[in-house]
Amino acid sequence: MEKLKVGEEARGKRLDVFLLEQGIAPSRSKVQSWIHEGKVLWNGKKAKPHLLLTPGDVIAYEPYEAETWDVKGEDIPLNIVYEDSCLLIVNKPAGMVVHPGNGHRDGTLANALVYHEKELADDGDPLRPGIIHRIDKDTSGLLCIAKTDEAAAFLKDQLQDHTMHREYYALVKGIIEENDGKIDAPIGRDPKSPVKFAVNLHSGKEAITFFHVITRYHEGYTLISCRLLTGRTHQIRVHLNAIGHPVVGDPLYGVGNCAIYTKGQLLHAYRLSFIHPLTKKPVQFEAPIPEDFQHVLDSLHPLAS
Repeated sequence: MEKLKVGEEARGKRLDVFLLEQGIAPSRSKVQSWIHEGKVLWNGKKAKPHLLLTPGDVIAYEPYEAETWDVKGEDIPLNIVYEDSCLLIVNKPAGMVVHPGNGHRDGTLANALVYHEKELADDGDPLRPGIIHRIDKDTSGLLCIAKTDEAAAFLKDQLQDHTMHREYYALVKGIIEENDGKIDAPIGRDPKSPVKFAVNLHSGKEAITFFHVITRYHEGYTLISCRLLTGRTHQIRVHLNAIGHPVVGDPLYGVGNCAIYTKGQLLHAYRLSFIHPLTKKPVQFEAPIPEDFQHVLDSLHPLAS
């Protein structure tokens, strides 16, 4: 095992944070997995990620080796909204993971794409064949997939300069009084949780979400549309929770927002627009609200506008 001796500069620092800073694994969650698996010892003993360090502590660890695997094609149905020679637009159902990762090696959108498509762009990440952008597992809606490397580069440039527009429907807890709004709050990892993100004014990355109120309901909910200017992980969910209106059904963000739906956040990527890589003309695609989402809306009673 490799060994590290804790210096004065690390006094009071969490073990997982310290090891991440030392570069023993590529992410904090992977460092924590390494600790939980007993592959990290603190002064010769098994440790926990939140353990606070003292100068002179000796940390021993097994070198981390990233697991690698190929995405295997699986005959999983795809809801293809549009397809041509250089791209396709897919309507992903809630509950499907976009690409393989820890705990999800199969059953993903990537597995389905590899099975159904003979040609997909390769930008060096074999786990994300042709995938231009992502949405969370329990978020439904539109995703853009590139078939060629040239299309992938063209589309990702639009993602970077914010000319690819992504719009969502979200049902949120509470009544939003404003008809329109802009949430401009940087987002970073939540220091209290390895799986959550949070508004972080000091070290977060720029994150901007615009929203428009569609319907307010007697039961104390609001249906809104959201447009992303940036694309941080969990951005809409974090932003709406930060202003006191968490997405209904979200198991990770918000309190008391799962009373009428418990299967995951009612968040749907309904519209996607960008410049087509071949024609260089604007294109726009839409996907209707999923049945489960619509069923919840139908059970509510709109307030008079």
